[in-house]
Amino acid sequence: MASAVTLWPLNFVIKEGIIRMKIIMLGAPGAGKGTQAQMIAEQYHIPHISTGDIFRANIKNGTELGKKAKAFMDKGQLVPDELTVQLLLDRVAQDDCKDGYVLDGFPRTIPQADVLDQELTKLGDKVDYAINVDVPDENIIHRMSGRRACLKCGATYHIEHIPPKKEGICDKCGSELVQREDDKPETVKNRLSVYHEQTQPLIEYYTRKNILKTVDGTRDMKDVFSDIITILGR
Repeated sequence: MASAVTLWPLNFVIKEGIIRMKIIMLGAPGAGKGTQAQMIAEQYHIPHISTGDIFRANIKNGTELGKKAKAFMDKGQLVPDELTVQLLLDRVAQDDCKDGYVLDGFPRTIPQADVLDQELTKLGDKVDYAINVDVPDENIIHRMSGRRACLKCGATYHIEHIPPKKEGICDKCGSELVQREDDKPETVKNRLSVYHEQTQPLIEYYTRKNILKTVDGTRDMKDVFSDIITILGR
């Protein structure tokens, strides 16, 4: 009787039994893409990389790229796309990324995606999957406006899904819970407006490259993760 053969997606590179994959997470703020990125990273033992983490690490370590980025940030300016991509490429060249990585929060615009694609092509590399966690705006506004935070110990809650034992009081330290400015409905609406203008076009961009996969982000996070695992083929 012939043994079963596992058919892996063609854009995975298999060597010595290890599946290598490079993934970009897409989705509106509050869609849950960061949570899913972390779960993917843990499942496949690959780094979860955000540009914020890269900036902080390079600035803290005083690298040349970090100094250049800090010069822009100290002036309140955005770090240029080319420099951001160089910081990113420096990060993914590190040994812990040899089996792949999950990018969270980059690219945010078409020009950023173009620069990233060009630089990866020069290295003979490419992104394997762009996973879009799709959640309607009204769901996100409801989800984020229900968040509450303890400014003293950093604990977070949700008035419906993860409520504190005593309304408005932190379970861990007894301090008052607050609604952060970023979670207020008007702020969330403004962030969503920026997303639709600058970042949503990436969905079409990666659709044209035949690497976009969309999951329903309104479902329970474990069900969303199960859908992603099915897409990734393991």
